[in-house]
Amino acid sequence: MASGSTEDDPAGAGTKRKADDSLSDSQPAKRIRALDPDVVNKIAAGEIIVAPVHALKELIENAVDAGSTSIEILAKEGGLKLLQITDNGCGIQKDDLVLLCERHTTSKITSFEDLTSISTYGFRGEALASISHIAHLTVTTKTKDSNLAWRAHYQDGRLASPKPGQPAEPKGVAGRPGTQITVADLFYNVPTRRRAFRSPADEFNKIIDMVGRYAIHCKGVGFTCKKAGESSTSLSVQAHATVNDRIRQIYGASVANELISFKATDDRWGFQADGLVTNANYHIKKTTLLLFINHRSVESPVIKKAVEQTYSAYLPKGGHPFAYLNLEIDPARVDVNVHPTKREVHFLNEDEIVQAICQEIETKLSEVDASRTFMTQTLLPGAGPLDPSPPPDSLKPQTSYAASGRTPAKNPASLVRTDTTERKLTSMFTYTPGSSKASKFGDRADEPLSKPENIEYQTSDKEPTLCRLRSVKALRAEVREKMHTELTEIFSTHTFVGIVDEQRRLAAIQGGIKLYLIDYGHTCFEYFYQLGLTDFGNFGSIKFNPPLNVEELVRMAAKTERNGLEGTDRDFDVDRVVRKVVSRLIERREMLLEYFSFEVSAAGDLFSIPLLVKGYTPALAKLPRFLLRLGPNVQWDEEQPCFETFLRELATFYVPEQLPAIPGGEGGHREEDIPEQVRGRRQHVRWAVENIFFPAFKARLVATEGLMKGGVLEVANLKGLYRVFERC
Repeated sequence: MASGSTEDDPAGAGTKRKADDSLSDSQPAKRIRALDPDVVNKIAAGEIIVAPVHALKELIENAVDAGSTSIEILAKEGGLKLLQITDNGCGIQKDDLVLLCERHTTSKITSFEDLTSISTYGFRGEALASISHIAHLTVTTKTKDSNLAWRAHYQDGRLASPKPGQPAEPKGVAGRPGTQITVADLFYNVPTRRRAFRSPADEFNKIIDMVGRYAIHCKGVGFTCKKAGESSTSLSVQAHATVNDRIRQIYGASVANELISFKATDDRWGFQADGLVTNANYHIKKTTLLLFINHRSVESPVIKKAVEQTYSAYLPKGGHPFAYLNLEIDPARVDVNVHPTKREVHFLNEDEIVQAICQEIETKLSEVDASRTFMTQTLLPGAGPLDPSPPPDSLKPQTSYAASGRTPAKNPASLVRTDTTERKLTSMFTYTPGSSKASKFGDRADEPLSKPENIEYQTSDKEPTLCRLRSVKALRAEVREKMHTELTEIFSTHTFVGIVDEQRRLAAIQGGIKLYLIDYGHTCFEYFYQLGLTDFGNFGSIKFNPPLNVEELVRMAAKTERNGLEGTDRDFDVDRVVRKVVSRLIERREMLLEYFSFEVSAAGDLFSIPLLVKGYTPALAKLPRFLLRLGPNVQWDEEQPCFETFLRELATFYVPEQLPAIPGGEGGHREEDIPEQVRGRRQHVRWAVENIFFPAFKARLVATEGLMKGGVLEVANLKGLYRVFERC
């Protein structure tokens, strides 16, 4: 039987049906029905209020929105038994109390378009409604113009009577201006969720952490937090306290004494940021990041990782910083409604903004690095060599060395070159003055091996667009799923050594105490593909004036392709191929222009192609083949495969081409046989590889498993070499 209770099935409907069982012909199809509103509301409540700290966060934000200067918090059993927040804000009108806990009732917005300019914490009207479905909620409030306070009780989003037989309408009581919200027996009707909490102490620690974050950020607002039944407060911050004083009070003097302030702003990306970060004298085992975006406490793994990478050059291995970052972005560039608990937000030009902030932090760190303090173990006079197994940290004597004085001894096997201003491998490939080659080719010996392209750019007034396409988000998620964590870390902290072979597109980098050979062609392909996903819909454009004829370019590539084939493969119809490719590009021209800045006219003229990165122009000799490959290699009929295949072809087009070997090397060409145009292209590619591509890999490349297999080779390990030299 497919389902149902039988004599042989005492468990009834709980018995699983085997895979090869078929439904009985008499079994009716299950009908689709609407869930009971109470079930819907409880599901929504479970998404928004995950733990007591999430309820508290919503209540704190409401209190700050109300203009409060004093917020008092009381918790019992980690907020599960009781969570009470009292503020001195503007209060709630009596007539509004009937709507207070209904879902999607708010004073913050009136239309969906208001989300593009939202500047308050709350806006959806779901917090109190959700709490009322999973707890007993009481609100006592008094406005400045009211003669008395009003108290109301709520259950399942509606006014409820405080006791059986009593009316549910708000009741007048004595009270002070402001609002007091009491949440009792949180998750009383969701026993599974309530049993999942480990201990009240853990939940209270989370509450203290959240209150501390808002206490540091909300200038001019005083906070107190304590456990019910205790006379002393667990946290108390005065309204007039400065940000430094608040950090000192919450996180201790060891953090506050090492803080440096920074500011960053850029009108082009529509943001301004300020904050406090610790200098190189302070480090802890785990990064503490207090991040506020448009004054909302949020989390961002991207920003956290970028800050950690910035500090990696200043802190010892395993050391992490403390950082408070207040980031204000033009509300039109921020999507605040991407997470049920508002824990995350998405915003445009994330990479550029994060890079600007981290550059400012690094500048500040380099300015104060002269006062850095190092800690090392010392030996008593006459003591023998150190034991290879060090004693516990608590038993280690510590000595401080100022940077201007003595420095601790270092293990020679760990002495590696990390100064990127030192001479690169690339600079060693040059002619020496007076050599036969230098005299033969005259001034050519003084040519630089790398130099930037002379490119003119124009700024567009086009507003950046926020990508909401599920297909693009799915492609981004695929990249993250394939991430190779160790290799990503190597790229994010590497030191560029130099280009090794332009013909095979090989470069050397140093990662820690290891030397790696990188296939920068393969790596650039991964980078440009990821860049296409990140900047989707916001590409610049390389314009052609006069425009190019698509048909001529595709025909040129098709003939070249045919000439490279052998036998019967050379019999394909060039005209037919050209017609199909050109017609497909013209047919999809609106989509290509909107998403990729790829402009083709109805007459078949090519006006522009996507610009992925400034300072580098792809080899336009590859343009005909790029256009030809767009025909058969792009899956035009399905959205996600179409975007993926197009971006992969675009990445292939942007990858630097293989160049002739330099004169004098193995397989090298004679200097006089290398055209002037190729020599200039080599200079531009060298410059781009060192100054654009590898810095970009360091800042934003997600190294994938495929890149680890085919694009990276470890060629040296300093510790291994040191052991070899020790034996010599």
